[in-house]
Amino acid sequence: MMTNLFSVFDPCTGLLSLNWMSTIIFLMIMPFKFWLTPNKNIMIYKFITESLSKEIKMIMPHKGILLIMLSMFLFILINNFMGLAPYVFTSSSHLVFSLTMALPLWLAFILYGWINKPKSMFTHLVPLGTPAMLTPFMVMIETVSNLIRPGSLAVRLTANMIAGHLLMSLLGGTQSIIIMISTMIIFVTLMLFEMAVSTIQAYVFMTLSTLYSSEI
Repeated sequence: MMTNLFSVFDPCTGLLSLNWMSTIIFLMIMPFKFWLTPNKNIMIYKFITESLSKEIKMIMPHKGILLIMLSMFLFILINNFMGLAPYVFTSSSHLVFSLTMALPLWLAFILYGWINKPKSMFTHLVPLGTPAMLTPFMVMIETVSNLIRPGSLAVRLTANMIAGHLLMSLLGGTQSIIIMISTMIIFVTLMLFEMAVSTIQAYVFMTLSTLYSSEI
């Protein structure tokens, strides 16, 4: 039972498996400027990007990171929503997907900070007001917390997406028609909840990455 339940998160289902193709299908649905006046998709896209741009600039005033964070947010968001469609593999529920984005970003921030701003990086290892006796322990704690940041980012996104999909798989695996009808309202509510979780997780991933970069 558990093998069949977790098999939906296995991308390798055959020799010619196209499960990972869902991560780039979103390029087909991105809004393009075909018309003189913007359509609804472009208006929603502009509203999201402008709202997030203001928030990112408040956290990170330096230029250059805005495009990366907005692209990452839209990439995760669309892949999360793609996973809610039937018979579409959820790329964000796989650790390879989330770790591939979290690890290079974290490594780039760390290398840039230690190469160009070593004094600032050393300062972050000891919080302000730390007693002298606790300084070695705080350095160890802060070092460990910095090292596990990409893993915590990746696991947070993956675990939240897996939890909702497992619950929907359990509800969708019932054989009785009466039980299916009675749980239809719960299933629709859960689907709306998963849409909210998909949006929140993309926002959390982007915000935490921005906060990590602002510490440099």
